[in-house]
Formats: sequence, C-alpha cells, structure tokens
Amino acid sequence: MAKAKNPATAQADADASAYVRGGMQINEQVSTFHLFMGLTKWGALAVACVLVFLTLWFHPGGTFVAGFIGAAVLAAVGFWALKPKGGAGH
Repeated sequence: MAKAKNPATAQADADASAYVRGGMQINEQVSTFHLFMGLTKWGALAVACVLVFLTLWFHPGGTFVAGFIGAAVLAAVGFWALKPKGGAGH
C-alpha cells in the first residue's frame, strides 16, 4: 500500500528532479555577477559616506558642514577609485 505524499513534499521533489545543473546561460551569469558587484561596491561607498557624515556631524564639537564636506570628499574619492576602468580586457 502506497503512502500518500504531502503536497509540499511532492512539489519539492518535482522541483528537485526538474533542476538541471549548469542550465543558466553564461550571459545571465555574467550579468548577475556584474550587478551584484556593482551594488556591493557602490552600496559600500554610500554606507561609508553616511557613516562619515554622521560621525563628523554628531561628535562633540562637530557641525553639519564638516560632516557634509567629509562625506562629499569621500564620495568624490570613492567614485574616482571605483568607477569602471576602460580597457580592462575582462
């Protein structure tokens, strides 16, 4: 006598058997990788700018202007350092 399967388990088994390793197109992998790397590096720069801004603004004796200038300088240097370089060949 066959035991009745849980519908959630049956769906998971069907999904697992339908999976084909290496089935993603290489251009999709490259696009996903570049998107992730771009969001990571620009997001890290944004977080660093916010932290510098808030630190310089709210430390004892700090001002809004000092925080803004510090964050702007970091943003400019970070943008220059992180912008895509031409002719990387990758």
